[in-house]
Amino acid sequence: MCLPLKEKSQNTTSKIWTVSALAVLLVLWQAVSMAGLIPNFMLPSPVDVGKAFVGDFGLLMENAKVTLLEAALGLACGIAVGFLMAVIMEQFEKLYKAFYPLIVLTQTIPTVAIAPLLVLWFGYEMLPKVILIVVVTFFPITVGLLDGFGSADKDMINLMRSMGAGEFQIFRYIKLPGAMSHFFASLRISVSYSVVGAVISEWLGGFSGLGVYMTRVKKAFAYDKMFAVIFLISIISLILMKLVEILQKKAMPWENVK
Repeated sequence: MCLPLKEKSQNTTSKIWTVSALAVLLVLWQAVSMAGLIPNFMLPSPVDVGKAFVGDFGLLMENAKVTLLEAALGLACGIAVGFLMAVIMEQFEKLYKAFYPLIVLTQTIPTVAIAPLLVLWFGYEMLPKVILIVVVTFFPITVGLLDGFGSADKDMINLMRSMGAGEFQIFRYIKLPGAMSHFFASLRISVSYSVVGAVISEWLGGFSGLGVYMTRVKKAFAYDKMFAVIFLISIISLILMKLVEILQKKAMPWENVK
């Protein structure tokens, strides 16, 4: 009983330090704005950002719905593509050697360079945004699962083979469960990438979404509203990462047993 209580106390202390650091940064930010060290139109104060967030809350939520829908569709497709590629490449070594460098190559191209091409090819609707999100989210899933498959216990695999188990049974009972922690670690990265990818794609073309909203308020020099969008995107990403953490605890209850 002492160990869980100790861990809970450590988590609470860590959260207190995080909140305290954030509070100090906000106070310093407000002090800099009030002292006039940086012009208000360049760096609005936290109070002004808060007022902008409250004032445009309804509009922000409408645009957030579009961005979240794009992120969800792209992330779902990215997970499916990443999982399928990882399984195929794990089963066929020649395909791994052939395609792994190409997969890495896709991540060396900046998303801001891909987005205009996708808009040019597929228009301003949701499709190019979903494709861009798939491109940025499948890579962590693929690499994470491949690392997880590769770290499977060799002795357990040999034991199952000696008992007559086939490759599918080894994959199901040894490799896949052993790769779950790697999968969820990658999923936390992909979740944040999905939101950022959706916003970037919306910068370059679209009719609604947080990225479109950002470009409009930027042209109007309403930087308080632009900061409000940035904070909203950060909050959404943190919430999604927390949901992944909760899902991991539900899917892997054995890791919670101390």
